[in-house]
Amino acid sequence: MSDAREVRDAREVRDAREAPAVSGVRVLVVEDDPVAADAHALYVGRVPGFTAVGAVHSLAEATRALERTRVDLLLLDLTLPDGHGLRFARRLRASGHPVDVIVVTSARDLAVVRESVSLGVVQYVLKPFAFPTLRERLLRYAEFRATAGEAAGQDDVDRALAALRAPGPAELPKGLSAPTLDRVGALLRTAPEGLTAAGAAEAAGISRITARRYLEHLVDTGRADRTPRYGQVGRPELHYRWLAAAGTGSVSNV
Repeated sequence: MSDAREVRDAREVRDAREAPAVSGVRVLVVEDDPVAADAHALYVGRVPGFTAVGAVHSLAEATRALERTRVDLLLLDLTLPDGHGLRFARRLRASGHPVDVIVVTSARDLAVVRESVSLGVVQYVLKPFAFPTLRERLLRYAEFRATAGEAAGQDDVDRALAALRAPGPAELPKGLSAPTLDRVGALLRTAPEGLTAAGAAEAAGISRITARRYLEHLVDTGRADRTPRYGQVGRPELHYRWLAAAGTGSVSNV
């Protein structure tokens, strides 16, 4: 078993033990890309206490699903073939529907973020993302959902809201450091044609094996992709390329 797989499995065991006392959260994925929809539904099913009740690809399908079955939480894309996700969320609020909403989108306009907050959206997740990102948001939502009773004071209110509004930086796998990850990410970001592990290692001053671990982490977290390139002889060489939608911020803080 690889180091990355061991870290992932250990985290899932830890999450199962430490997850807030909430169960049976029924999630509907609303996403026009069938591949992304299926991936997000699989991610949901891996988080303790959450169940994906379906994945639909339009607002009309989402409306029918909400009429047929109980849904506690929507993973809602904003750009759908029959309308905008926030207009759909507004209609749900106007009708008094109690479903909570996590927006999942590539839209980075802060005006859209503000509108989402005004409609009671509980989280705003930028695509592309990998499982750890969604897992953290779902666990924070579960923590918020598990709060009950009356607040003794402002501190209790602040703690409840902090579960949704103050996510911490994602934990790096064992053996990876934030400064080196930022360095490798910056190199990849400024390489229009991408990099191999050997090229990243030479530029960053680290070993090829180490460079590949960092590059694979960037792929796993949705910041880069990899493609095999075939030469004249021997095994294909993996080529890594920064994803434009991943942005330009610090890699280790995402």
